Parts: sequence; C-alpha cells; structure tokens
Amino acid sequence: MTTQEVANRFNELSQTGQWAEVQKELYSDNCVSIEPAHAAAMGMGNAEGMDAISKKGEAFGAMVEEMHGGYTSAPVVAGNFFSVGMGMDCTMKGMGRMKLDEIAVYEVKDGKIVKEQFFF
Repeated sequence: MTTQEVANRFNELSQTGQWAEVQKELYSDNCVSIEPAHAAAMGMGNAEGMDAISKKGEAFGAMVEEMHGGYTSAPVVAGNFFSVGMGMDCTMKGMGRMKLDEIAVYEVKDGKIVKEQFFF
C-alpha cells in the first residue's frame, strides 16, 4: 500500500474506534512508538515492537475509568508520513475527567506503519 492508502485505511478504522485492528493490519512488527518526554510521568514511555506497543495501549486503557467521547481528524499525507489530530474526553482513574488532544505523526515504509510519534 502507498502512504495515502495506509492513511485512508487508518482513517476508516479509527473513525469506528477499531484501534486493535489498526495495529494488527497496518503496523510493522518492528514499529516504534515515541511519546513526549513528559508522558513518562503518566507512565507512558516509548515502546519498540508490536508486543510492547500493544502492552502500552493496554496500560493506557487500564488508566481510563470512562470514555465520554473522542475524535480522529482526516489524515494529512506528505511523502512517507501522515498525521492526524486526535483526542478524547475521558475520566482517568484517580485524576478525574479531562480532555486530551494530540497530534500523531506516522511514518510508512513498504506499506506498513514503522513509527508513530505523539505530540501533546
């Protein structure tokens, strides 16, 4: 798949909250996930490889008490990269209700996402 095709499929799946399917279908086994430095304070560090990325997602999900809503914008594609705006309105365990917004940038190589990086 081209970067545009990966971005389109990502958008299709993310609009219905199919995040496990996004990872299963679109990510390389060697994918790298990069969080901002301040995310470590929330227990969300970088991860390398799909097992580690899946565990990171599970850990984040365990921190969520209740989801009130969320969104993912249409992707913007440039070369081997695409980006989306995304966010959620959720109640985090022990932290109360909050709105989280971020920009996510994805790098595509050989038809698969090889790197994700989050900015918030």
